[in-house]
Amino acid sequence: MQSKVPPDYQDYLAQRSAPTVHHNLRAAITWRGILVGSLLCALIAVGAPYARQIIKGTALALTSATPVAFFLLFVLLLTLHLLLGRCRRKWAFTRGELVTIFAMMTVAAAIPTKGVVSMLLPIITGFLYYASPENQWATQVHPLLPRWILVDDAQAVTDFYEGGATIPWAHWLPPLAAWFAFYMALYLTLLCISAILRRQWVDYERLAYPLAQAPLAMLNEGTEDRLLKPFFRNWVMWVGFAIPFLLTSLGALHHYFPQMAVPGLSTAVQPIDGGRSLQLNINFLMLGLAYFINLSIGLSLWLFYLIAYFQDAAFGIMGIHSQADLGHWSVPIRGHLMMGAIVVLLGAVLWNARHHLKAVLQRAWDGTDVVDDQGEIMSFRAAVVGTVVGVASLWFWLWQTGLPGWIALFVLAVGLTIFVVLARIIAETGLPIVKPAMIPAGFTLSGVGSSALGPQGTVALGYTMVWCGDLLVFMMAPLANSLRLVNELKSGQRRLFWALAAAMLLTWVLSMWYTLHLAYRHGAINLYLSTHYATEPSRLAVRHLLDPTEPSLAGWLWTGGGGAIMAGLLAARRYLLWWPLHPLGFVVGFGYVMERIWFAVFLAWLSKKCLLRFGGAAAYHRMQPFFLGMALGHISSGGVWLLIDSVTGTVGNRIPLY
Repeated sequence: MQSKVPPDYQDYLAQRSAPTVHHNLRAAITWRGILVGSLLCALIAVGAPYARQIIKGTALALTSATPVAFFLLFVLLLTLHLLLGRCRRKWAFTRGELVTIFAMMTVAAAIPTKGVVSMLLPIITGFLYYASPENQWATQVHPLLPRWILVDDAQAVTDFYEGGATIPWAHWLPPLAAWFAFYMALYLTLLCISAILRRQWVDYERLAYPLAQAPLAMLNEGTEDRLLKPFFRNWVMWVGFAIPFLLTSLGALHHYFPQMAVPGLSTAVQPIDGGRSLQLNINFLMLGLAYFINLSIGLSLWLFYLIAYFQDAAFGIMGIHSQADLGHWSVPIRGHLMMGAIVVLLGAVLWNARHHLKAVLQRAWDGTDVVDDQGEIMSFRAAVVGTVVGVASLWFWLWQTGLPGWIALFVLAVGLTIFVVLARIIAETGLPIVKPAMIPAGFTLSGVGSSALGPQGTVALGYTMVWCGDLLVFMMAPLANSLRLVNELKSGQRRLFWALAAAMLLTWVLSMWYTLHLAYRHGAINLYLSTHYATEPSRLAVRHLLDPTEPSLAGWLWTGGGGAIMAGLLAARRYLLWWPLHPLGFVVGFGYVMERIWFAVFLAWLSKKCLLRFGGAAAYHRMQPFFLGMALGHISSGGVWLLIDSVTGTVGNRIPLY
């Protein structure tokens, strides 16, 4: 019998390999797109803090998936886009404008909550408000503080936490200006690194980018020249959309009418007596996105989480634990294993990209045409120079806060390593959050000890938690997903750099002002500006000032063990054709949030495996709109009820997204 590739799979390969054909010839960035994107960024800058701090509802801007951008694009395509097109067809938004608007919204969503503002404001004020004779901050910490990055006026800080006052800008502008300079250097660095890696990840390695599949589907114009996109004319999508929308809406209605029954979408089991509960949650957002994950990766995500779960239980039974205090976001042993795996994974990522990186450096050095950068958001020379300038600026800033020069470089290297690797993981898996079990502050305390930092460096180290602490959302993940959409543009890609920069600048300034306005009106202690964030840097500093530590040999051994396991998994993946597990699962399995979404990943993996096994590629492709609809239905339910709650003044009606 003659073997033959199935026709459906032949069509799929042809579509994947062929260049994208845009039926809309105006697939370019325009100033109208940048203007509308800026207005929506302003809405996110004000709306996200209002929803989080006042309404206390669904957090649409609290994960690296940036659900608020998906919701606003969904609404825009069904309202203003159709309205403009009905008035005059050429007024409808073009593909390039919609790509620009969505990309701007995604980076904007990484700023107003825990991406920047909700971390920065309490941390730079809490050292004064929460100081007491018992915690010894005034005697141990205050004399060593880098006051030029802090709000150093007792009355201004008291009014911030207790409200009923106006913003004393004279005390806020100097530290905010210092942090603004830091964040602009950080964003420049991340934007340039993302621009350098974009072609390797998108064109050469063809990463899945599950988070980009929804906007790509919504923007697809099909073969018919109609205003309403084919995605919205697909009844399969609406069936998938309706399931989470209706089920989660019942939970939201229960907040208004407690007598209404709520569907049970979560439960827990306890496989080991005395151990942690194993959560079984049906998360429609993750179920929809995980459908697009490679089967090997999907299997590895939930399986490695279960391995990590039982490993923790076994360690508890055997008494294997560490008493090291590395800060709230750094967990000894588990964090060391994860950090070792992250470092080795970064090495593998760079090794795979070595030919591309060499070509980029050659292009930057002498302009050699070994690689074309015309379709990128910036020239490779500008990207390389921007990376160098950004890293140098960040190092100088950290050094000025009191960190010794070589430790400032170490902290920066660890932070950038975490950002790049987590962005890579999100690009391949679509996970809304990949939160590390070790951050630069904790890894530095473990790796070099507080003795090497000195008193001033120990205090300064705590303030690195502002930009690399609680990484529920961080800028490089939405940047990576935004740059995936560059392939959808036909011209004017360089304008996207300025559009993204404008989105960052506008959102940073507006969200900072509005959150300060809310705090000075209502009092930060009445908002979701965590007391824990405000106290952690000083608490950790006092702990290590009173009891300085040396480098932890055990910590380095656990880190080396994590790196060795990752190296073994990478080797097995490369050389053993039958090996079923992907190394990414080992990193993600130790991270925070997997305990809430692992079951949804398992269900998506099982669904995809069964569809491919019994229905083939054709069935898999037919069901894509259904799963995208589930993801958008979950997000849209949160957005719609947030709007309803804003009108009714209802507080605390939250639809969980992760």
